[in-house]
Amino acid sequence: MRWFGDDFFNGLTYNIIGYVLVGLVLMSSPSVFAEGSYVKFTPKLQKAYFEIQKLRLQTARNLIDEERELNRDNVFVDYLDNYADMHYLMISENRSAFKKLVDQEDSRLSAVGKLPDSSPYKKFFQAEIRLHWAFAKIKFGNEVSGAWEVIKAYRLLADNRKTFPTFLPTQKSLGFLHVIIGSVPENFTWVTKMLGLKGNIDQGIAEIQTVAQGNSLFEQEAQLMDLLLHAYTLKLDSSQLARIKQLPKNNPDNLLLHFFATTTLMKEGDSRAAAWYLHEAPFGSAYISFPFLNYLKGEIALQQGKYDAAFNAYSLFQREYKGFNYIKDSNLKMFMCRWLANRDSEAASYIVKIRDSGSAIIEADKLALRFAEEYGAGKLTSQQKLLYKSRYATDGGYLSEALSILSPVSENSFTTQADKAEYNYRKGRILQKMKQEADAIPYLSRAVTITSGTSIGFGASSALQLGYIYAEKKQKANAIQFFIKAMSYKKYEYKNSIDSKARAALTEMGQ
Repeated sequence: MRWFGDDFFNGLTYNIIGYVLVGLVLMSSPSVFAEGSYVKFTPKLQKAYFEIQKLRLQTARNLIDEERELNRDNVFVDYLDNYADMHYLMISENRSAFKKLVDQEDSRLSAVGKLPDSSPYKKFFQAEIRLHWAFAKIKFGNEVSGAWEVIKAYRLLADNRKTFPTFLPTQKSLGFLHVIIGSVPENFTWVTKMLGLKGNIDQGIAEIQTVAQGNSLFEQEAQLMDLLLHAYTLKLDSSQLARIKQLPKNNPDNLLLHFFATTTLMKEGDSRAAAWYLHEAPFGSAYISFPFLNYLKGEIALQQGKYDAAFNAYSLFQREYKGFNYIKDSNLKMFMCRWLANRDSEAASYIVKIRDSGSAIIEADKLALRFAEEYGAGKLTSQQKLLYKSRYATDGGYLSEALSILSPVSENSFTTQADKAEYNYRKGRILQKMKQEADAIPYLSRAVTITSGTSIGFGASSALQLGYIYAEKKQKANAIQFFIKAMSYKKYEYKNSIDSKARAALTEMGQ
């Protein structure tokens, strides 16, 4: 049983994209009136909208309630109610609140449905409300219901584009779905085709960038969406990463943007920079409680090898957190904090907690549960401490430290095929990140060779990285070969993620 470091962040994808989902209607758009229900972006609702984005939800709700008393037929109020609820649920993971709030979906869809068919906001709002609930339902383990919400939203947006082809929000939102659907692993594409969902990464990005570069009211929103998709589905370039770093500095009171910058930089292997944004994140009674920030502090400390500090951060996360995801995972990390510090007897108690607490919905928690099972089967050896230490240091971008951890050992220092493969993957990945590709290739190639015909995922991860290396070298044939090889591995953790990345890379190469 192993982890692939970078892929921890797949568990955050629903959170991040859900928080800043495309259902953000730009405030300076013209009001749309009809007899009875109407859409009006009043100054008070504009402020509420921005307060939601900053995660100052109570302030936003107060403004929405004030506006409701003045304009009960303004369906933008219903939309913002839904938007605020989505943020609350995604962050709090409060099951009782979810069960209560999910019943509001139909009433809000009904309120929006009172808009005239001549309004481009009617189906757009309906689609966005469904997308909000798609992410919330998936977050709370209702995958089938969430999937149907996505399908319904897609069809509403497709219809809206036919009826109102120049209405920019539709193109932006539909482009988002085109990218997401286009990134579906190959073994699931038959489902999207059967349901009539058409995905194309290039088309979706082009649609979003058309809005982002159009010098229109929707420019800023589309730019943020473009960054999100590249950060969590595709790949960021240096200019995009620079913009992500600048956003919180331009908006110091926006907690969500600090969170986005922190997690993106951690995903990109730069925890030194991430720690600054996490430290500078605004806090106080005006903001929603966000215990997950303590989890991120624990992650960075673990990567630094500061095991007591990491343990304390994970403990604080568990004390303050009322949700259900990352409980098993944080117990595993607390195990690691003790085990890697050679406090093995203290570490063992957290194996029981992994089994008995939290849920197993997200991949990180599923992996924690598998780890506990394999630990119980005696498959964890003291040899692997070096591999885990190097893995965490590498994930954080502490590359010199990671390399020094592995320097005293070689492949022959390990006994199992999986450990040998991981050693080669880890060392190759460190060298690759240090821009020493020529030195990295032999290690990554060795990992592919010794795992060929197996389900050891380090072979797939190594093949993916070799694909990236050869793509950068403009050696297209070699790159294609290794991307295809990466997708050939069967039944291992994070297969869907590796396959999705390989497929996206092949698409970018015209394959």
